[in-house]
Amino acid sequence: MTTTTGIDQAHWQNRLDELAAKHGVPGAQLGILRDDELVTLATGVLHAGTGQPAATDSVWQIGSISKVWTATVVMQLVDEGALTLATPVAEILPEFKLRDPETTAAVTVWHLLTHTSGIDGDLFTDTGRGDDALEKYVALLADSAQNHPIGATWSYCNAGYSVLGRIIEAVTGKVWDQAMREKLFTPLGLTHTTTLPEEAMVFGHAMGHVKGGDEPVVAPVWGLPRAVGPAGLITATVADVLAFARMHLLGGVAADGTRVLSAESAAAMSAYQTDCPEKRLLGDSWGLGWFRCDWHGHRAYGHDGNTIGQAAFLRVLPEAGVAVALMTNGGNTHDLYVDLYDEIFAALTGVRLPEPFEPPAEPVTTDLTPHLGVYERESVRVEVLEEDGKPILRTTLTGPLAELEGDPVTTYEMTPVEPAVYAVRPEGMESWLPVTFYSLPTGEEYVHYGARATPKRLG
Repeated sequence: MTTTTGIDQAHWQNRLDELAAKHGVPGAQLGILRDDELVTLATGVLHAGTGQPAATDSVWQIGSISKVWTATVVMQLVDEGALTLATPVAEILPEFKLRDPETTAAVTVWHLLTHTSGIDGDLFTDTGRGDDALEKYVALLADSAQNHPIGATWSYCNAGYSVLGRIIEAVTGKVWDQAMREKLFTPLGLTHTTTLPEEAMVFGHAMGHVKGGDEPVVAPVWGLPRAVGPAGLITATVADVLAFARMHLLGGVAADGTRVLSAESAAAMSAYQTDCPEKRLLGDSWGLGWFRCDWHGHRAYGHDGNTIGQAAFLRVLPEAGVAVALMTNGGNTHDLYVDLYDEIFAALTGVRLPEPFEPPAEPVTTDLTPHLGVYERESVRVEVLEEDGKPILRTTLTGPLAELEGDPVTTYEMTPVEPAVYAVRPEGMESWLPVTFYSLPTGEEYVHYGARATPKRLG
């Protein structure tokens, strides 16, 4: 049963303060939207080194929530007739080339939007600060591995969204940053949303922390390279993020009545497009940009974002007209999200989040033997092994991403959940993360961990 009284700002400020402290989060900003009512809150500091307080008008990196914004502008171009979901990428970008010419020809706009292209997605090479950053980035994909056959499975792909950003540039004749501003930020009336660091600097802005708690450690750099902008470099306040969410809730219409996106495209973005092989971490399926969640029979959609020491969370429950945005800058951010969102949605809508993924109360026995070995993709090597009779998952970051992390190697003990499904819990976290083993119909073996499908190395 949905309550009809106003959102209790003092209560949620209190809960934000308490839970951020509990989970070692240096600073956070929370926004709650129900129909036309908006509450924004802040707690903690933007930067542990300077002690600057977080405020409701401070800006934060929204990370991969940016993908839904990029997808929205792509769908505007579909509305305009400039392209279709079935348009091959190479038709729009003649310079787009992968290792295999047949795959190059087959990848469509739909494959990029739904993370089903098979392009190895975690390519974070810095191609410079110039307006040609995306053009240079697309050229790098000629050397990038194919993670899985096109359309064969689902694997989160940052690179695909940088390509979508380049498509926006090619169709509009403007750099991605300018196109986003003109086609989305301005029509939505957003005053604190930017794509470049020098634009964010005019506001109080959050700095990431690679460690939270009592002795927080500030991240070594502020942001990711410009080339990954369309995949994750938008900076905003929760109020601006919720103005974007509200436009989607209203079927493509901005607060002032401006039609930003057709009703058909807005509906398609949150409608089912493809299954996720692992349904516990984010959602059970994917739309065009949004992931889709089943909350005890209630359909929600949303997206998360993670950059260097910052994490953001956005969830929308359309049946209740409710959207919640949370921005954080370090600590056990996922635990904070779980605690806060379960309380908020239960109180405002009567809908609970799914029970957290965790190992069964009674230990189960599974056979790890078929899954032992090395799994590898462009930026990570995953080893599955047994040590002292215990199942172990060891991940090693490689390439540019490894240089941003203090320790590129992480080792977890895996706890069996059911055949081919295990749970790992990062140090200091309350939340468990799923590790799922599966095979394609054609026999190739994969491990799905961290929303990525990583193929098993042969031999």
